[in-house]
Parts: sequence; structure tokens; C-alpha cells
Amino acid sequence: MANIKQQKKRIKTNEKKRLSNAAFRSSLKSAIKDVEVAVDTKNLEAAISANNIAHKKLDKSVSKGLSHKNYVARQKSRLSKLVNTIK
Repeated sequence: MANIKQQKKRIKTNEKKRLSNAAFRSSLKSAIKDVEVAVDTKNLEAAISANNIAHKKLDKSVSKGLSHKNYVARQKSRLSKLVNTIK
């Protein structure tokens, strides 16, 4: 455990940020899964709306520094291709 006061503060803020990032990452995975489920059930409207939400979350994960831009581009492309298979 740290003895320096500022380092104790940093430990607390790092833990808060870690929990926040974990929650966001979990919601991102859920959004991606929602698109896949909507495509499996052949529900076009649900798939399109879930795809839009997933795209927003993916873009936000890049701006937060949680995901690499190439990972996000690959996921967005993959999900869009999935949704287009319904049409």
C-alpha cells in the first residue's frame, strides 16, 4: 500500500475508472450481442436499431480509449454485413 497521500488518491480514482470501463465494456458486448440476436430472429427493425446503438457505443469506446480503431472498424463492418443479410 502506498504511503504518499497523492498516490492513495490515484489508487481510488483508478479503481473508479476501472469499474466504469468494465461496465461500459460489458454494455458494448451486450449491444453487439443484441444485433446478432435480432439478426438470428430475422427482425429487421430491431436489427437496424440495435445496429445503430452498437455503432454509437463502438465509436464511444474509441474516443474513451477502450478499443482500438481497427477493432471497432472490423466490428462495425461485420455487424452491418449481418444486418444486410436480412434484407
